[in-house]
Amino acid sequence: MTERVWVILSGILLVLAAFFVWRNNFSGMFVCAALGACAWFLSYRGDMKKKIADDDDSESDDASENDHDE
Repeated sequence: MTERVWVILSGILLVLAAFFVWRNNFSGMFVCAALGACAWFLSYRGDMKKKIADDDDSESDDASENDHDE
């Protein structure tokens, strides 16, 4: 859920940066684009943390099943 919020925020900031370019406000464009990139990286980071946690859980389940087989 949190990843989706970051992606939506990065999209909004991208549109806002485009608006600032249209208005020839390059300082505002830079700030919005930089914040949008940060929001995108935060969404990517959250997604990777979730995938790593899921992989760790599946590996621990596999290890416990192998212990019971012996």
